[in-house]
Amino acid sequence: MKYILAHDLGTSGNKATLFAEDGKLVKSVTKSYDTVYKNGNWAEQNPEDWWTAVCQSSNELLDGVDTSSLACVAFSGQMMGCLCVDKDGTPLRPHILYCDQRAETETEALVNKLGADAVYEISGHRPSASYIIEKLMWVKNNEPDIYANTAKILNAKDYMNYRLTGRMVTDYNDASGSNAFDLKALDWSGTIIDAAEIEPDIFPEAVPSIEIIGTITKAASEATGIPEGVPVAAGAGDGGCATVGAGSVKPGATYCYLGSSSWISTTSTAPIPDAEKKTFTWAHPVPGYYQPCGTMQTAGSSYAWLRDQLAGGGAYEDINKIMAGSPAGANGVIFLPYMLGERSPRWNPDARGAFIGMSLETKQADIYRSVLEGVSMNLDIILKVMQAGIRIDDILLIGGGAKGALWRQILADIFGIPVKVPAYLEEATSMGAAIIGGVGAGVFSGFDAAERFVRITGITEPVAANSAVYEKIKPVFDMSYTSLESGGVFDEIVKLG
Repeated sequence: MKYILAHDLGTSGNKATLFAEDGKLVKSVTKSYDTVYKNGNWAEQNPEDWWTAVCQSSNELLDGVDTSSLACVAFSGQMMGCLCVDKDGTPLRPHILYCDQRAETETEALVNKLGADAVYEISGHRPSASYIIEKLMWVKNNEPDIYANTAKILNAKDYMNYRLTGRMVTDYNDASGSNAFDLKALDWSGTIIDAAEIEPDIFPEAVPSIEIIGTITKAASEATGIPEGVPVAAGAGDGGCATVGAGSVKPGATYCYLGSSSWISTTSTAPIPDAEKKTFTWAHPVPGYYQPCGTMQTAGSSYAWLRDQLAGGGAYEDINKIMAGSPAGANGVIFLPYMLGERSPRWNPDARGAFIGMSLETKQADIYRSVLEGVSMNLDIILKVMQAGIRIDDILLIGGGAKGALWRQILADIFGIPVKVPAYLEEATSMGAAIIGGVGAGVFSGFDAAERFVRITGITEPVAANSAVYEKIKPVFDMSYTSLESGGVFDEIVKLG
Protein backbone atom coordinates (compact mmCIF):
# COMPACT_ATOMS: atom_id res chain seq x y z
CA MET A 1 0.00 0.00 0.00
CA LYS A 2 1.39 3.37 -1.02
CA TYR A 3 0.78 6.56 0.93
CA ILE A 4 0.54 10.23 -0.02
CA LEU A 5 1.41 13.12 2.28
CA ALA A 6 -0.87 16.11 1.69
CA HIS A 7 -0.23 19.48 3.29
CA ASP A 8 -2.99 22.08 3.53
CA LEU A 9 -1.23 25.39 4.24
CA GLY A 10 -4.19 27.49 5.32
CA THR A 11 -4.76 30.89 6.88
CA SER A 12 -4.71 29.72 10.49
CA GLY A 13 -2.38 26.74 10.29
CA ASN A 14 -0.95 23.83 8.35
CA LYS A 15 -2.67 20.45 8.32
CA ALA A 16 -0.55 17.46 7.35
CA THR A 17 -2.67 14.48 6.29
CA LEU A 18 -1.65 10.98 5.30
CA PHE A 19 -3.85 9.20 2.76
CA ALA A 20 -3.62 5.61 1.57
CA GLU A 21 -3.86 4.94 -2.15
CA ASP A 22 -7.34 3.45 -1.61
CA GLY A 23 -8.55 6.92 -0.58
CA LYS A 24 -8.74 6.31 3.16
CA LEU A 25 -7.59 8.98 5.58
CA VAL A 26 -4.92 7.45 7.80
CA LYS A 27 -3.91 10.30 10.10
CA SER A 28 -3.75 14.10 10.26
CA VAL A 29 -1.88 16.65 12.38
CA THR A 30 -2.46 20.41 12.50
CA LYS A 31 -0.06 23.10 13.69
CA SER A 32 -1.24 26.69 13.92
CA TYR A 33 0.41 30.05 13.32
CA ASP A 34 -0.57 33.68 13.69
CA THR A 35 -1.71 36.43 11.36
CA VAL A 36 -0.79 40.06 12.03
CA TYR A 37 -3.64 42.48 11.29
CA LYS A 38 -2.88 46.19 11.26
CA ASN A 39 -3.61 49.54 9.62
CA GLY A 40 -7.27 48.70 9.20
CA ASN A 41 -7.01 46.39 6.19
CA TRP A 42 -3.54 44.83 6.27
CA ALA A 43 -2.95 41.13 6.92
CA GLU A 44 0.52 39.54 7.02
CA GLN A 45 2.22 36.31 8.06
CA ASN A 46 5.78 35.26 8.73
CA PRO A 47 6.75 32.55 6.20
CA GLU A 48 9.14 31.03 8.75
CA ASP A 49 6.05 30.21 10.81
CA TRP A 50 4.74 28.17 7.86
CA TRP A 51 7.99 26.23 7.64
CA THR A 52 8.00 25.54 11.37
CA ALA A 53 4.42 24.27 11.16
CA VAL A 54 5.23 22.08 8.14
CA CYS A 55 8.27 20.59 9.86
CA GLN A 56 6.45 19.93 13.13
CA SER A 57 3.32 18.48 11.54
CA SER A 58 5.33 16.28 9.16
CA ASN A 59 7.51 14.84 11.90
CA GLU A 60 4.55 14.15 14.16
CA LEU A 61 2.45 12.68 11.37
CA LEU A 62 5.17 10.33 10.14
CA ASP A 63 6.18 9.11 13.59
CA GLY A 64 5.68 5.35 13.52
CA VAL A 65 4.85 5.29 9.80
CA ASP A 66 6.78 3.13 7.33
CA THR A 67 8.01 6.04 5.23
CA SER A 68 9.43 3.70 2.58
CA SER A 69 5.85 3.48 1.29
CA LEU A 70 5.55 7.27 0.91
CA ALA A 71 4.95 7.92 -2.79
CA CYS A 72 4.86 11.71 -2.90
CA VAL A 73 4.17 15.02 -1.18
CA ALA A 74 1.71 17.63 -2.45
CA PHE A 75 0.57 20.98 -1.10
CA SER A 76 -2.66 22.88 -1.09
CA GLY A 77 -2.19 26.48 -0.03
CA GLN A 78 -3.85 29.77 0.68
CA MET A 79 -4.09 31.72 -2.57
CA MET A 80 -3.59 35.26 -3.89
CA GLY A 81 -0.72 36.11 -1.55
CA CYS A 82 2.45 38.08 -2.15
CA LEU A 83 5.80 36.84 -0.84
CA CYS A 84 8.85 38.66 -2.16
CA VAL A 85 12.05 36.60 -2.07
CA ASP A 86 15.59 37.44 -3.18
CA LYS A 87 17.79 35.43 -5.55
CA ASP A 88 18.70 33.07 -2.69
CA GLY A 89 15.05 32.44 -1.84
CA THR A 90 15.15 34.47 1.36
CA PRO A 91 11.92 36.34 2.16
CA LEU A 92 12.42 40.11 2.05
CA ARG A 93 9.30 41.05 4.01
CA PRO A 94 6.28 39.39 5.60
CA HIS A 95 3.83 37.62 3.29
CA ILE A 96 0.81 39.74 2.29
CA LEU A 97 -2.35 37.62 2.57
CA TYR A 98 -5.24 37.31 0.10
CA CYS A 99 -7.55 39.26 2.43
CA ASP A 100 -5.18 42.24 2.62
CA GLN A 101 -6.76 45.26 0.90
CA ARG A 102 -3.95 47.83 1.02
CA ALA A 103 -3.52 47.93 -2.77
CA GLU A 104 -6.74 49.79 -3.63
CA THR A 105 -4.86 52.71 -5.21
CA GLU A 106 -2.86 50.30 -7.36
CA THR A 107 -6.04 48.51 -8.42
CA GLU A 108 -7.53 51.81 -9.54
CA ALA A 109 -4.35 52.63 -11.46
CA LEU A 110 -4.45 49.28 -13.29
CA VAL A 111 -8.10 49.76 -14.20
CA ASN A 112 -7.46 53.29 -15.45
CA LYS A 113 -4.60 52.11 -17.63
CA LEU A 114 -5.99 48.86 -19.03
CA GLY A 115 -9.70 48.72 -18.18
CA ALA A 116 -11.61 46.30 -15.96
CA ASP A 117 -13.08 44.47 -18.94
CA ALA A 118 -9.66 43.72 -20.41
CA VAL A 119 -8.31 42.38 -17.11
CA TYR A 120 -11.40 40.17 -16.70
CA GLU A 121 -11.23 38.91 -20.27
CA ILE A 122 -7.54 37.95 -20.00
CA SER A 123 -7.28 36.74 -16.41
CA GLY A 124 -10.83 35.58 -15.69
CA HIS A 125 -10.99 37.82 -12.63
CA ARG A 126 -12.04 41.36 -11.83
CA PRO A 127 -9.20 43.72 -10.91
CA SER A 128 -8.97 43.72 -7.12
CA ALA A 129 -6.64 44.55 -4.26
CA SER A 130 -7.03 40.90 -3.27
CA TYR A 131 -4.82 39.71 -6.11
CA ILE A 132 -1.07 39.32 -6.44
CA ILE A 133 -0.08 41.85 -9.08
CA GLU A 134 -1.87 44.71 -7.31
CA LYS A 135 -0.05 43.79 -4.08
CA LEU A 136 3.26 43.71 -5.93
CA MET A 137 2.51 47.13 -7.40
CA TRP A 138 1.97 48.36 -3.83
CA VAL A 139 5.39 46.98 -2.81
CA LYS A 140 7.01 48.75 -5.75
CA ASN A 141 5.32 52.04 -4.89
CA ASN A 142 5.77 51.93 -1.13
CA GLU A 143 8.81 49.71 -0.47
CA PRO A 144 11.09 50.34 -3.46
CA ASP A 145 14.15 48.77 -1.81
CA ILE A 146 12.23 45.55 -1.23
CA TYR A 147 10.99 45.55 -4.80
CA ALA A 148 14.47 46.22 -6.20
CA ASN A 149 15.81 43.11 -4.45
CA THR A 150 12.85 40.86 -5.31
CA ALA A 151 13.92 38.00 -7.58
CA LYS A 152 10.62 36.11 -7.48
CA ILE A 153 7.10 36.53 -6.18
CA LEU A 154 5.75 33.34 -4.64
CA ASN A 155 2.53 32.07 -3.17
CA ALA A 156 2.48 30.32 0.19
CA LYS A 157 2.63 26.71 -1.00
CA ASP A 158 5.19 27.65 -3.65
CA TYR A 159 7.58 28.84 -0.95
CA MET A 160 7.11 25.59 0.96
CA ASN A 161 7.80 23.66 -2.23
CA TYR A 162 10.99 25.68 -2.63
CA ARG A 163 12.05 24.83 0.91
CA LEU A 164 11.45 21.15 0.16
CA THR A 165 13.03 20.93 -3.31
CA GLY A 166 15.05 24.06 -3.97
CA ARG A 167 12.98 24.96 -7.03
CA MET A 168 10.93 28.17 -7.39
CA VAL A 169 7.82 27.54 -9.47
CA THR A 170 4.07 27.93 -9.20
CA ASP A 171 1.21 26.03 -10.80
CA TYR A 172 -1.44 27.21 -13.26
CA ASN A 173 -4.18 27.21 -10.62
CA ASP A 174 -2.32 29.45 -8.16
CA ALA A 175 -0.99 31.59 -10.99
CA SER A 176 -4.54 32.28 -12.15
CA GLY A 177 -5.16 34.01 -8.81
CA SER A 178 -2.69 36.75 -9.69
CA ASN A 179 -4.74 39.00 -12.00
CA ALA A 180 -1.70 38.70 -14.26
CA PHE A 181 -2.14 35.25 -15.84
CA ASP A 182 -3.57 34.63 -19.29
CA LEU A 183 -6.16 31.90 -18.72
CA LYS A 184 -6.34 30.77 -22.32
CA ALA A 185 -2.61 30.80 -23.02
CA LEU A 186 -1.76 29.39 -19.56
CA ASP A 187 1.10 31.83 -19.28
CA TRP A 188 1.82 35.19 -17.71
CA SER A 189 0.09 38.05 -19.49
CA GLY A 190 2.53 40.52 -20.95
CA THR A 191 -0.35 42.94 -21.53
CA ILE A 192 -1.32 43.09 -17.86
CA ILE A 193 2.23 42.95 -16.48
CA ASP A 194 3.33 45.78 -18.78
CA ALA A 195 0.34 47.88 -17.76
CA ALA A 196 1.24 47.28 -14.10
CA GLU A 197 4.85 48.30 -14.85
CA ILE A 198 6.25 45.16 -13.24
CA GLU A 199 9.33 43.27 -14.48
CA PRO A 200 8.05 39.99 -15.99
CA ASP A 201 10.99 37.94 -14.66
CA ILE A 202 9.68 38.40 -11.13
CA PHE A 203 6.92 35.91 -11.85
CA PRO A 204 8.00 32.26 -11.46
CA GLU A 205 7.64 29.56 -14.05
CA ALA A 206 4.08 28.23 -14.10
CA VAL A 207 3.61 24.47 -14.54
CA PRO A 208 0.73 21.97 -14.37
CA SER A 209 -0.40 21.10 -10.85
CA ILE A 210 0.53 17.44 -11.35
CA GLU A 211 4.11 18.15 -12.44
CA ILE A 212 6.77 16.64 -10.19
CA ILE A 213 8.90 19.71 -9.56
CA GLY A 214 11.66 17.96 -7.62
CA THR A 215 12.37 15.70 -4.68
CA ILE A 216 12.92 16.18 -0.97
CA THR A 217 16.44 17.50 -0.39
CA LYS A 218 18.73 16.24 2.36
CA ALA A 219 18.27 19.44 4.39
CA ALA A 220 14.49 19.28 4.02
CA SER A 221 14.48 15.63 5.03
CA GLU A 222 16.41 16.37 8.20
CA ALA A 223 13.95 19.14 9.09
CA THR A 224 10.67 17.41 8.22
CA GLY A 225 11.27 13.70 8.65
CA ILE A 226 10.20 13.10 5.04
CA PRO A 227 12.69 10.75 3.37
CA GLU A 228 15.19 12.31 1.00
CA GLY A 229 14.27 11.74 -2.64
CA VAL A 230 10.49 11.55 -2.19
CA PRO A 231 8.82 13.29 -5.21
CA VAL A 232 7.05 16.62 -4.68
CA ALA A 233 4.19 17.68 -6.96
CA ALA A 234 3.54 21.33 -7.80
CA GLY A 235 0.14 21.12 -6.09
CA ALA A 236 -2.52 23.84 -6.29
CA GLY A 237 -4.28 26.58 -4.40
CA ASP A 238 -6.77 25.63 -1.71
CA GLY A 239 -9.74 26.40 -3.94
CA GLY A 240 -8.36 24.24 -6.72
CA CYS A 241 -7.53 21.39 -4.38
CA ALA A 242 -11.00 21.55 -2.83
CA THR A 243 -12.46 21.29 -6.32
CA VAL A 244 -10.51 18.11 -7.02
CA GLY A 245 -11.23 16.74 -3.53
CA ALA A 246 -14.94 17.34 -4.07
CA GLY A 247 -14.81 15.21 -7.20
CA SER A 248 -15.27 18.10 -9.61
CA VAL A 249 -12.84 16.67 -12.14
CA LYS A 250 -14.98 16.50 -15.27
CA PRO A 251 -17.25 19.02 -17.05
CA GLY A 252 -20.44 19.78 -15.14
CA ALA A 253 -19.34 18.20 -11.86
CA THR A 254 -20.20 20.96 -9.40
CA TYR A 255 -19.88 21.51 -5.68
CA CYS A 256 -20.76 24.09 -3.06
CA TYR A 257 -18.56 24.71 -0.06
CA LEU A 258 -20.73 25.91 2.80
CA GLY A 259 -18.63 27.31 5.62
CA SER A 260 -18.28 30.78 7.15
CA SER A 261 -18.01 31.98 3.58
CA SER A 262 -19.31 29.92 0.69
CA TRP A 263 -18.53 29.27 -2.92
CA ILE A 264 -19.85 27.30 -5.84
CA SER A 265 -17.38 25.89 -8.31
CA THR A 266 -17.65 23.69 -11.37
CA THR A 267 -15.46 22.22 -14.09
CA SER A 268 -15.62 23.26 -17.73
CA THR A 269 -13.66 22.93 -20.95
CA ALA A 270 -13.51 26.72 -21.37
CA PRO A 271 -13.94 29.79 -19.16
CA ILE A 272 -17.56 30.76 -18.49
CA PRO A 273 -17.49 34.56 -18.61
CA ASP A 274 -20.34 36.67 -17.29
CA ALA A 275 -21.26 40.04 -18.79
CA GLU A 276 -21.77 41.48 -15.31
CA LYS A 277 -18.60 39.79 -13.98
CA LYS A 278 -20.58 38.07 -11.21
CA THR A 279 -18.25 35.08 -11.26
CA PHE A 280 -14.61 34.40 -12.03
CA THR A 281 -12.56 31.55 -13.45
CA TRP A 282 -9.40 29.73 -12.35
CA ALA A 283 -7.19 27.39 -14.30
CA HIS A 284 -8.24 23.93 -13.12
CA PRO A 285 -5.70 21.60 -11.47
CA VAL A 286 -6.87 18.95 -13.97
CA PRO A 287 -4.96 19.70 -17.19
CA GLY A 288 -7.14 21.03 -19.98
CA TYR A 289 -10.01 22.19 -17.77
CA TYR A 290 -11.15 25.42 -16.17
CA GLN A 291 -12.73 26.15 -12.80
CA PRO A 292 -15.53 28.76 -12.89
CA CYS A 293 -16.33 29.94 -9.38
CA GLY A 294 -18.34 32.43 -7.36
CA THR A 295 -17.65 33.23 -3.69
CA MET A 296 -20.00 34.96 -1.24
CA GLN A 297 -18.77 36.54 1.96
CA THR A 298 -21.11 35.54 4.78
CA ALA A 299 -22.91 32.22 4.44
CA GLY A 300 -22.28 30.26 7.62
CA SER A 301 -21.28 33.57 9.20
CA SER A 302 -24.84 34.82 8.72
CA TYR A 303 -26.14 31.66 10.39
CA ALA A 304 -23.64 32.13 13.25
CA TRP A 305 -24.78 35.74 13.63
CA LEU A 306 -28.39 34.54 13.85
CA ARG A 307 -27.40 32.03 16.52
CA ASP A 308 -25.38 34.50 18.60
CA GLN A 309 -27.53 37.63 18.29
CA LEU A 310 -31.11 36.40 17.85
CA ALA A 311 -31.10 32.84 19.23
CA GLY A 312 -29.15 33.41 22.42
CA GLY A 313 -26.19 31.31 21.34
CA GLY A 314 -28.25 28.13 21.29
CA ALA A 315 -27.40 24.92 19.46
CA TYR A 316 -27.92 24.86 15.71
CA GLU A 317 -30.08 21.75 16.09
CA ASP A 318 -32.50 23.67 18.30
CA ILE A 319 -32.56 26.62 15.89
CA ASN A 320 -33.32 24.24 13.02
CA LYS A 321 -36.27 22.79 14.94
CA ILE A 322 -37.71 26.27 15.35
CA MET A 323 -37.25 27.31 11.72
CA ALA A 324 -38.80 24.04 10.54
CA GLY A 325 -42.08 25.54 11.77
CA SER A 326 -41.96 28.08 8.95
CA PRO A 327 -42.85 27.03 5.39
CA ALA A 328 -40.82 27.50 2.23
CA GLY A 329 -40.66 31.23 1.62
CA ALA A 330 -40.64 32.09 5.36
CA ASN A 331 -44.11 33.62 5.08
CA GLY A 332 -42.81 36.47 2.95
CA VAL A 333 -39.72 37.41 5.00
CA ILE A 334 -36.61 37.98 2.88
CA PHE A 335 -33.08 38.20 4.27
CA LEU A 336 -30.25 39.88 2.35
CA PRO A 337 -27.08 38.09 3.52
CA TYR A 338 -24.64 40.94 2.94
CA MET A 339 -23.25 41.19 6.46
CA LEU A 340 -19.69 41.96 5.32
CA GLY A 341 -20.27 43.59 1.96
CA GLU A 342 -20.34 41.06 -0.86
CA ARG A 343 -18.19 39.47 -3.50
CA SER A 344 -20.16 37.23 -5.88
CA PRO A 345 -22.62 38.05 -7.24
CA ARG A 346 -22.93 41.69 -6.11
CA TRP A 347 -19.31 42.86 -5.86
CA ASN A 348 -20.31 45.64 -3.52
CA PRO A 349 -18.20 46.18 -0.37
CA ASP A 350 -20.82 48.64 0.90
CA ALA A 351 -23.78 46.22 0.73
CA ARG A 352 -25.40 45.48 4.08
CA GLY A 353 -27.66 42.79 5.48
CA ALA A 354 -31.39 43.40 5.80
CA PHE A 355 -34.69 41.75 6.73
CA ILE A 356 -37.53 42.73 4.39
CA GLY A 357 -41.21 41.85 4.45
CA MET A 358 -41.85 41.53 8.18
CA SER A 359 -45.23 42.27 9.73
CA LEU A 360 -46.90 41.80 13.09
CA GLU A 361 -47.74 38.30 11.90
CA THR A 362 -44.06 37.42 11.41
CA LYS A 363 -42.91 34.65 13.70
CA GLN A 364 -39.51 33.80 15.11
CA ALA A 365 -39.42 30.75 12.84
CA ASP A 366 -39.92 32.95 9.76
CA ILE A 367 -36.98 35.18 10.65
CA TYR A 368 -34.75 32.19 11.36
CA ARG A 369 -35.68 30.40 8.14
CA SER A 370 -35.26 33.52 6.02
CA VAL A 371 -31.56 33.64 6.92
CA LEU A 372 -30.84 30.24 5.39
CA GLU A 373 -33.09 31.02 2.43
CA GLY A 374 -31.34 34.34 1.79
CA VAL A 375 -27.91 32.75 1.74
CA SER A 376 -29.20 30.00 -0.52
CA MET A 377 -30.82 32.43 -2.97
CA ASN A 378 -27.60 34.39 -3.22
CA LEU A 379 -25.75 31.17 -4.03
CA ASP A 380 -28.42 30.33 -6.61
CA ILE A 381 -27.57 33.48 -8.56
CA ILE A 382 -23.98 32.19 -8.82
CA LEU A 383 -25.18 28.75 -9.84
CA LYS A 384 -27.43 30.13 -12.57
CA VAL A 385 -24.49 31.96 -14.18
CA MET A 386 -22.69 28.64 -14.45
CA GLN A 387 -25.76 26.80 -15.68
CA ALA A 388 -26.00 29.31 -18.52
CA GLY A 389 -22.69 27.96 -19.80
CA ILE A 390 -22.72 24.30 -18.82
CA ARG A 391 -25.18 21.58 -17.85
CA ILE A 392 -25.27 20.91 -14.10
CA ASP A 393 -27.51 18.04 -13.01
CA ASP A 394 -26.69 17.93 -9.29
CA ILE A 395 -24.39 19.53 -6.75
CA LEU A 396 -22.11 18.17 -4.03
CA LEU A 397 -22.25 19.97 -0.69
CA ILE A 398 -19.23 20.11 1.62
CA GLY A 399 -18.23 22.15 4.65
CA GLY A 400 -19.83 22.53 8.07
CA GLY A 401 -23.13 23.77 6.66
CA ALA A 402 -23.65 20.42 4.94
CA LYS A 403 -24.39 18.81 8.30
CA GLY A 404 -27.87 20.35 8.56
CA ALA A 405 -30.67 18.38 6.89
CA LEU A 406 -32.98 21.42 6.74
CA TRP A 407 -30.40 23.59 5.02
CA ARG A 408 -29.67 20.81 2.53
CA GLN A 409 -33.39 20.68 1.70
CA ILE A 410 -33.62 24.45 1.30
CA LEU A 411 -30.63 24.41 -1.05
CA ALA A 412 -32.08 21.55 -3.11
CA ASP A 413 -35.44 23.33 -3.38
CA ILE A 414 -33.91 26.68 -4.37
CA PHE A 415 -31.32 25.20 -6.75
CA GLY A 416 -33.93 22.87 -8.23
CA ILE A 417 -31.43 19.99 -8.44
CA PRO A 418 -30.38 17.18 -6.07
CA VAL A 419 -27.87 17.99 -3.34
CA LYS A 420 -25.37 15.24 -2.51
CA VAL A 421 -23.20 14.91 0.61
CA PRO A 422 -19.97 12.87 0.92
CA ALA A 423 -18.57 10.93 3.85
CA TYR A 424 -15.88 13.56 4.55
CA LEU A 425 -17.43 17.02 4.71
CA GLU A 426 -14.31 19.01 5.64
CA GLU A 427 -11.40 17.14 4.06
CA ALA A 428 -11.84 18.09 0.40
CA THR A 429 -8.81 20.38 0.28
CA SER A 430 -6.41 17.79 1.69
CA MET A 431 -7.93 15.05 -0.46
CA GLY A 432 -7.53 17.20 -3.56
CA ALA A 433 -3.84 17.74 -2.84
CA ALA A 434 -3.42 13.99 -2.32
CA ILE A 435 -5.16 13.17 -5.60
CA ILE A 436 -3.07 15.74 -7.49
CA GLY A 437 0.13 14.36 -5.98
CA GLY A 438 -0.96 10.79 -6.63
CA VAL A 439 -1.62 11.47 -10.30
CA GLY A 440 1.68 13.30 -10.63
CA ALA A 441 3.65 10.48 -9.00
CA GLY A 442 1.88 7.76 -10.96
CA VAL A 443 0.06 6.28 -7.98
CA PHE A 444 -3.18 7.01 -9.85
CA SER A 445 -3.61 6.67 -13.59
CA GLY A 446 -5.92 9.68 -13.73
CA PHE A 447 -8.27 11.96 -11.85
CA ASP A 448 -11.04 9.40 -11.82
CA ALA A 449 -9.23 8.29 -8.66
CA ALA A 450 -11.31 11.00 -6.96
CA GLU A 451 -14.07 8.40 -6.83
CA ARG A 452 -12.03 6.53 -4.21
CA PHE A 453 -12.00 9.59 -1.98
CA VAL A 454 -15.51 10.99 -2.53
CA ARG A 455 -18.03 8.52 -1.13
CA ILE A 456 -21.61 9.81 -1.36
CA THR A 457 -23.58 9.10 1.81
CA GLY A 458 -26.78 11.00 1.13
CA ILE A 459 -28.86 12.72 -1.57
CA THR A 460 -31.51 15.38 -0.95
CA GLU A 461 -34.02 15.72 -3.78
CA PRO A 462 -35.83 19.02 -4.41
CA VAL A 463 -39.51 19.21 -3.45
CA ALA A 464 -41.38 20.54 -6.49
CA ALA A 465 -43.94 22.52 -4.47
CA ASN A 466 -41.20 24.28 -2.51
CA SER A 467 -39.21 25.01 -5.67
CA ALA A 468 -42.32 26.64 -7.17
CA VAL A 469 -42.58 28.95 -4.16
CA TYR A 470 -38.93 29.95 -4.43
CA GLU A 471 -39.19 30.69 -8.15
CA LYS A 472 -41.73 33.40 -7.28
CA ILE A 473 -39.51 34.81 -4.53
CA LYS A 474 -36.22 34.91 -6.46
CA PRO A 475 -37.03 38.04 -8.51
CA VAL A 476 -38.27 39.79 -5.36
CA PHE A 477 -35.02 38.85 -3.58
CA ASP A 478 -33.03 40.35 -6.45
CA MET A 479 -35.27 43.42 -6.59
CA SER A 480 -34.83 43.97 -2.85
CA TYR A 481 -31.08 44.26 -3.29
CA THR A 482 -31.12 46.34 -6.47
CA SER A 483 -33.64 48.79 -5.02
CA LEU A 484 -31.46 49.46 -1.99
CA GLU A 485 -28.32 49.63 -4.10
CA SER A 486 -29.64 51.86 -6.90
CA GLY A 487 -31.50 54.04 -4.45
CA GLY A 488 -28.29 54.84 -2.61
CA VAL A 489 -29.47 53.31 0.67
CA PHE A 490 -26.27 51.30 1.20
CA ASP A 491 -24.12 54.36 0.51
CA GLU A 492 -26.00 56.41 3.06
CA ILE A 493 -25.87 53.66 5.68
CA VAL A 494 -22.10 53.45 5.28
CA LYS A 495 -21.86 57.21 5.87
CA LEU A 496 -23.81 56.77 9.09
CA GLY A 497 -21.02 54.51 10.33
